[in-house]
Amino acid sequence: MSSRTPTFGRIIGDLLRTSRPSSSCDHLRFRQAFCKSTRQSRHVSTAAPQLSEMEVDAEKPPRWSQTPPALKAPVRVRPPRIQTPLKINKDQRKLDDFYVKFLGRDGDKMLSEETKWLAVTNKSFDAGRRGFNDRLAFFGKRVLELQCSLGLISVADASRYLKSTEQDPYGRQPFRHPATESIECLLGGAHHWFTSHKQLSTLAEQYGLPEVVRWHPRDPERLQASGSELVYSQAILAIIGALALEQGGAVANQIAKEKVLVPLGLKLNWKPKAELTQPAP
Repeated sequence: MSSRTPTFGRIIGDLLRTSRPSSSCDHLRFRQAFCKSTRQSRHVSTAAPQLSEMEVDAEKPPRWSQTPPALKAPVRVRPPRIQTPLKINKDQRKLDDFYVKFLGRDGDKMLSEETKWLAVTNKSFDAGRRGFNDRLAFFGKRVLELQCSLGLISVADASRYLKSTEQDPYGRQPFRHPATESIECLLGGAHHWFTSHKQLSTLAEQYGLPEVVRWHPRDPERLQASGSELVYSQAILAIIGALALEQGGAVANQIAKEKVLVPLGLKLNWKPKAELTQPAP
């Protein structure tokens, strides 16, 4: 009788076992719930932003092709001009053809795409909001002037680079020496002649630069009066400066000598400035 009747302590123990779950089950359920939420949040926070950034960068156009939105004014300050604007080149192939004609074979691959457009862009184009070539031209002018000085010093016959008006009115002959004769070429006006805007602009027209240069002249019907010589020569100097930055000084020096100074007549058929101003018989 006593063995079949459950005791009071056994009844209390059975009630406690059924009402309290085990600690191992609670830990397992908490771990599963925590790991599941962590995986979901990590997948959303890393994968989606990376894809969106890649899509935005791929659709973003280069700066040379359009005006940056942050630099556009909501209202136009000046009224539009009535004159017909100058046609500006937008064809990449046409620009590459000019670089091949100027720099030689594979000349279109010597500079990056952004730099090629920047070197032929004047600050008057789009009010300078797409970048301009002033700093590149300043650097290129230093390279060209140095190569011009070295070329004048190293000439074998320096007599044709000297001024014809340097004869003494009293018939006195200054001291001359073969080692210092070529140095006087730097004072005879030849250096200024080779690096002047007029000569560089004439050379730029032969290479076809006016067809690809980007600028807004004051009077499209009078380009020379609007400063075309300065714009064309500045673009030539900017290309030399860009080559010095991206390809090195050796390449820029070679282009300055072979594509600019030699076509202008250095060491070949150069004539003094006084003879060029005289009319032909």
